Amino acid sequence: MTYLLLFSVFVVATCGLVYELITGALASYLLGDSVTQFSTIIGTYLFAMGVGSYFSKFFNKNLLNVFIEVELIIGVIGGFSAAFLFFSFEYVTSFRFILYAVIFIIGCFVGLEIPLLMRILKDRFEFKDLVSKIFTYDYIGALIASISFPLFLVPYLGLVRSALLFGIFNVAVALTTIIVFKNEIKSNPNKPVGKIQN
Repeated sequence: MTYLLLFSVFVVATCGLVYELITGALASYLLGDSVTQFSTIIGTYLFAMGVGSYFSKFFNKNLLNVFIEVELIIGVIGGFSAAFLFFSFEYVTSFRFILYAVIFIIGCFVGLEIPLLMRILKDRFEFKDLVSKIFTYDYIGALIASISFPLFLVPYLGLVRSALLFGIFNVAVALTTIIVFKNEIKSNPNKPVGKIQN
């Protein structure tokens, strides 16, 4: 169970970077000036992740439940982000506002994921091992996303279907967590951070 959560770090890291790359590519296609679009999208996304990480400290109970809810929200918003932005470009005059609002919202929830997982797992590892494992999986996921995006996702799926696919991955993480940890969720609904059994 513990290593399932660690694997989920890999999945959510991959999903998070794919959403960022999709939004940057979409903005470049629609607005031009790819340097400006990718720079501002990446900057906004990283800032939003910082905001999400900051607000993670205000969640002190039901951390598994919060993590599940965050994954479901990211899955829905991230999964439909490309289709929504393409649609908005045709019918909304303030497209840039919509664009940066979407990437900011996604970034905030992605920023919540890793701090929540670290706090859920903090009783299972020493701090140095926990940090090492979390960020190893995180960076490997980022590498997979950066390689698969230009080589496989865009050529074979396109932006809209790629976003939907990774939205499904986020939802799958949430559903798997519900199934595997259903006993912990039911027996400790108000426990701040319960120990996760192996």
